[in-house]
Amino acid sequence: MDVTNTFVNYALGIKEALETMPISKIEQAVKILRAARRHGKRVFICGNGGSASTAAHMACDLSKNAANDYQPDIKAINLADNMALITAYANDIGYENIFDYQLYPMLQAGDVVIGISTSGQSYNVFLALRYAQNAGAKTIAFTGLSGGTLAGVSDVLVNVPSTCIEQVEDLHLILEHLITTILREDR
Repeated sequence: MDVTNTFVNYALGIKEALETMPISKIEQAVKILRAARRHGKRVFICGNGGSASTAAHMACDLSKNAANDYQPDIKAINLADNMALITAYANDIGYENIFDYQLYPMLQAGDVVIGISTSGQSYNVFLALRYAQNAGAKTIAFTGLSGGTLAGVSDVLVNVPSTCIEQVEDLHLILEHLITTILREDR
């Protein structure tokens, strides 16, 4: 395997996806998050595997790194963090319900639920977003590939134009850092 060739091709894939990112969708996501911040609403984030790590990273950054002296703090919660609760729901009612069941007692109209899935096909993320929409919350999906089933349950679909899962995950992190930076700079 030629490391130099792989590096160049990987970097070109990231560059091509960045050049075709849906900027208007990022603006819409920021608008929803600004409204949640302004009105004291919560932001719940969920994902599986690498996307669970991105959800944790995003919750941390929105809570801490988006803070400034001019705006209220963002109340961000990662639904993939409570392993005891996740395994209890997975064992008792099924893995597909690990996120929506966490939302049942907490979610209020006007809150935001962000679902992260590189394929857009994660059924447990789909159920969380569908429940959120039915409960009057705003939904944002970060996906790759074609957007999958999450496209149908998201108010804003931020779809990374790539079929390479690793590059989709990389770009989801870049996007969450971009959004955090924008929100930190709000006056």
